[in-house]
Amino acid sequence: MSETLKSPSSGKILGHPQGLFLLFTTEMWERFSYYGMRAVLTLYFTQALLYDKALASNFYGGYTSLIYLTPLIGGYIADKYWGNRRSILVGGLLMALGQFLLFCSGSMYDQPLGNLLLYIGLGGMIVGNGFFKPNISSMVGTLYDPADRRKDTAYTIFYMGINLGSFIGQTICAVVGNTGDPKDFRWAFLACSIAMLLGTFIFQWGKIKYLITWKGEPVGLTPPDSPKVKPIYWSLPLLFFAGLGLLWFDVNAYPILLWLPLVGGILSLIIILLDKSLTAKERQQVIVIYVVSFFVIFFWAAFEQAGASLTFFADEQVDRELFGLTIPPALFQNFNPFFVVTCAPLMAVVWTFLGNRGLEPSSPYKMSIGLTLLCIGYLIMLPAVKDPVPGVKVSAGYLAALYFFHSVGELCLSPIGLSLVNQLAPTKYSSLLMAVWFLANVIANKFAGTLSSFYPEAGKPTVLLGYQMNNLYDFFLLFVIMSGVAAVLLFLLSRRLVRMMH
Repeated sequence: MSETLKSPSSGKILGHPQGLFLLFTTEMWERFSYYGMRAVLTLYFTQALLYDKALASNFYGGYTSLIYLTPLIGGYIADKYWGNRRSILVGGLLMALGQFLLFCSGSMYDQPLGNLLLYIGLGGMIVGNGFFKPNISSMVGTLYDPADRRKDTAYTIFYMGINLGSFIGQTICAVVGNTGDPKDFRWAFLACSIAMLLGTFIFQWGKIKYLITWKGEPVGLTPPDSPKVKPIYWSLPLLFFAGLGLLWFDVNAYPILLWLPLVGGILSLIIILLDKSLTAKERQQVIVIYVVSFFVIFFWAAFEQAGASLTFFADEQVDRELFGLTIPPALFQNFNPFFVVTCAPLMAVVWTFLGNRGLEPSSPYKMSIGLTLLCIGYLIMLPAVKDPVPGVKVSAGYLAALYFFHSVGELCLSPIGLSLVNQLAPTKYSSLLMAVWFLANVIANKFAGTLSSFYPEAGKPTVLLGYQMNNLYDFFLLFVIMSGVAAVLLFLLSRRLVRMMH
């Protein structure tokens, strides 16, 4: 069907364009796929492939960091060649294929081919996410007038879709995959492949009718000045093998993913700032994006322990008996999307209420609040693990409290950051700067895996930069200090950042 100009749809849902809810649904199924797989990934490493915790943590960190690195490439290709719509289609299909290969890996986990299929499947996920993630996020803001104050609320609603998909995906994958039988992990991966195909189909079905701006112009088409020659399809295998090579090298040789994204971020900043078509105001706004992206590294490095050290903790140290049933450790990750989905409407009301009275804090202040709440979450864990009693496990209530504060903190930081990037990014660099926002997640996720690898076990203390961790108290204290210091520094810088935002 030809993607010609369509008149704006008169229908709205909750006062927002119908296109928002198409993107909501698409992202929901994609997040089902990603978070459902992530919920069982480290357990698949340790229980089926028999990796030790340090190797599983580093593998987890390398993979999740590459998931956020490839959007730099995908965002550039969308801006220059393909547009958002084609990029999302290609990315969705590659991710569905990657999940299916993980299903094949799980079906033969005890054979050498199982490990090979694991790498290939993760490679498909890495490349596919690069085309999918930055483009669907950047499309949300294009549905609204640049001055429309509904954008923060729109991104909060969109964020509910992310977490609803995460909740459903993690529940299903934990129940069918984390059963204690290594053979069952494959069913979690198969469910994720089906969810990814469903999300891609829904997007293709509704994109022409619903993805239109407030003026009625189509969103996400191929750029009008796109070069006639598009040597992109044949480069996909190159991206695939480059991703696999980086993952293998990072896990087995040198943690290159701690440094590569930093170089990529600096180069992208230089490219943008050297663009003479940008005004001084636009350059300052770009700098704000980079500064807040730096601080979210510390948020996500602590937050992303959910899929690594906190899952190990839930598996080994938490009382998981409830009404005679044993809760799968992967299911504890569902506290986060549950609290986000239930608290997001309240947060949207709070921001709207304060905004109508001129009291709404600016985005940098909101993000410093998010870091503070993250710090409180880990602070709550300290008394639970300070003086452990042999044979007595920690109440699941402590982990629930941690996830509650982390989830509210996430609502103060992540959707607000997405909205901030959309508002401040120059139009010609909208997808690329959205990818830069996710670039902070590259460093954070690799850092998260590295920190998780220092998870202390009985009689095996670990040391990080001279800080010795003899027990879980020392381990959790590290995150209290890291997030607390970041929160204070961002708060002190916020007034200056607000002036630079104009």
